[in-house]
Formats: sequence, C-alpha cells, structure tokens
Amino acid sequence: MHAHRLYKHPPQAPVSPIDGPQAWMRLVVSVLIGTVGSVGLWSVVVVIPAVQAEFGTDRADASLPYTLTMIGFALGNLWVGRAVDAFGIVKPLAATAVVLCAGYIFAGASGSIWEFAIWQGLLVGVGTATCFGPLVADLSHWFDRRRGFAVAAGATGNYLAGAIWPPIIQFIMATAGWRAAYVVIGVTCLVMILPLMLLLRRQLPEEHTPHAVTARSSGQAKTDLSPGTIQLMLGLAGIGCCVAMSMPQVHIVAYCADLGFGIANGAQMLSLMLAGGVVSRLICGLVADKIGGIKTLLISSTLQMLALGLYIPFNGLASLYVVSLVFGLSQGGIVPSYALIVREFLPAREAGRRVGFVIMMTVIGMALGGWLSGWIYDLTGSYHAAFINGIAWNLLNITIMVMLWMRTRTPSAPRMAMA
Repeated sequence: MHAHRLYKHPPQAPVSPIDGPQAWMRLVVSVLIGTVGSVGLWSVVVVIPAVQAEFGTDRADASLPYTLTMIGFALGNLWVGRAVDAFGIVKPLAATAVVLCAGYIFAGASGSIWEFAIWQGLLVGVGTATCFGPLVADLSHWFDRRRGFAVAAGATGNYLAGAIWPPIIQFIMATAGWRAAYVVIGVTCLVMILPLMLLLRRQLPEEHTPHAVTARSSGQAKTDLSPGTIQLMLGLAGIGCCVAMSMPQVHIVAYCADLGFGIANGAQMLSLMLAGGVVSRLICGLVADKIGGIKTLLISSTLQMLALGLYIPFNGLASLYVVSLVFGLSQGGIVPSYALIVREFLPAREAGRRVGFVIMMTVIGMALGGWLSGWIYDLTGSYHAAFINGIAWNLLNITIMVMLWMRTRTPSAPRMAMA
C-alpha cells in the first residue's frame, strides 16, 4: 500500500517553453521592435541627398554619416550582444529606446555634416544594433525545431523597417524637411519600444538557458575546425557579402537621382528591394531548417551576385524597379544564415557575443561598401565600376563559405579519434 501511494502520482516533467506559444509570441514582438528600431539603418540613406545639398558636400563626404552609423551599429552588436548574454534582452532594449530618441533629436539639430555623422554613429548606430543581432540571438534560445524559420523571421524586422520607413520619411521631408523627419523618428522609437519590451520580460527556466546547454553545439562534431576559426571565417565572409549588398541598398536613391528619375522613385525602389528581402528571409528560414545554414547562405550569396550583375546592363526606370525586386528576393537569407551557423557550430551560451561579432563584421562590410561605392563614383563619375567592385567582393564571400562547407563534412574515423 505504501508503494502504491508512493508511485500513484509520479512527478511530472516541466513543460518546455521551447517552440511553445511564449516563443512564438516573442517572435512577433521581436519583429515589431525590429521594424521600429531598425529605422536607423535606412533613414540616413533617404536623407543623404538633402543633407548633401544643405551642407554643400561631395558624394563621398555625404556617405560618411552612413559609414559612421554602420560602424556604431557594428560595435553595438558586439557590445550589446555581450550584455544580452549576461543580463537578458530587456535592459538593453530600455536603454536603446532612450538612446535612439536622443540620437535622432541631436542629429536633426546638427549644424554640419561632421556633427550629423557623429550623432549618427554614436547614438543612432549603436542604439539600432540592439534591434537586430542581440534581439535575434535572444530569440534563437526559444526555438529548436523551427529555429531556422524563427531566426529568419525575427531578422525581417530589419527589412520591414526598410520597406515601411523610407516612404514615410520621404513624405515628411517633402512637407517639413529632413530635420522634422528625424524628430518624428526619435519620438516614435521611444513610445513604441518601451511598451513592447515589457512583453519580453519572461526568462527561460534555468534548465533551458544557454548556460545549461553543453559548451559545444552538436554541429561542432561535424568539423575539426576550432570555434575561433569558424567565427573568423564567418566574419571575413560577412565583410565580402555585405560590401556587395551595400551598393544597391545604400546608393539606389542617389543613383536614381543621378539618372534623372528623382528621389521618390529611388525611395520606392529601396522599399521594393527590402520587401523582397522579407520574403526571401522567410523562404530561406524554411529552407535552412531542411538543409542547414551553410548551404542556405551559399545559395543566397550566389543569387545575390547574379542579381547585382543585372544593374550593369539595365538602367531604365521600369527595369530598375524589376532588378531591385530581384535583388531583394535574392539576398534576404544571407545575414540570418550567419546566426544559424553560429548556433549550429558554436557554443550556445556565447550566442549573443558570437552572433554579435559576425553581425559586426557584416556591418563593417556594409560601411566599407557604402563609402567605397561613393568614392568610386567620385573617381569615375558613374556607378558602373562600383557594381563590378561589389561582384568581386561577393566572389570572396562565396569562396570562403565553400571552404568552410568543405571542412564541415563528417570527419573520418582517425580524425575523430584524435579529436
């Protein structure tokens, strides 16, 4: 009888929140926060022609605010990623809302191109970082079976911001100027991010936290490369793909203005490009759950290179709309694939800083590419050579990823024994 009472009600294992309703709710909230907070990556692109005209600078100097924004964004991904590993995502998001608001207000009151660039880099760039790499890294811990789709979907906030914000900013600029547009953006970030972040206060149970996961992910058994080597290769590949990616994303508005199509058409092309990127990211997330992050990245990077080449022969208004959509549909899955590779092959408990490092390198590529394209334009008087330069950097990305893929096959028995 005593034994019967002892085993009548066996202890129930706690229900895992991984892949559960709470995880999907966090995905939706993360997308909303990313859509608002990632405006910093696109607002400066839209205002470049107006800022250049007001301050009387050449194209290379006018590209400087974007470059410093991306440098701040790059460093912010690394710094905030470490903070998320230690404290969770809520406190960094709270600081981000305040920093973005202040950054936009100060940048909107700038008296020179250098002052504008400094505020963009120090506050807007660093603040925007929280809404991308660190937010996606935190989200990745809440998914297992659908991690590829969840990470890709979480990263769509970045492109949704690019699809939604440019027409809004362009409209405000047309009616009240770029300075007023910056004030509106800053206030919007503050009043939207603060309440949304409260929905992310719940933490994973201790047994499901990254610190409870084995130090080396299961995918690490597929390679003899060290975590440091893998991270370095991903970082170099990230620079290559994003130098190429930056050419249309950073300069499409200015390119349209040079061709006589106007800023409004350029802003619409940017929105169309990034809307295609949203679709591409969702599709690539589903594909990555089937074939893994490395193969997904290789497919996306190859398609991006081919689409980039289409800008060279086609420069009519209608054809530019089509090519911009094709470019967006081609490259959206690249950056989220890096986060998936990190989670597959590198320590889970270090996801924040390792994803932050790789995202930082991709952003350095965007910053370098944004400036380099402007410099090539000033040197040659056209963007033709800049497109060729992007294709060359894209080939570097493909080469590195092929090398990594070849080293991540299942090791031979003697090699495994040595390991």
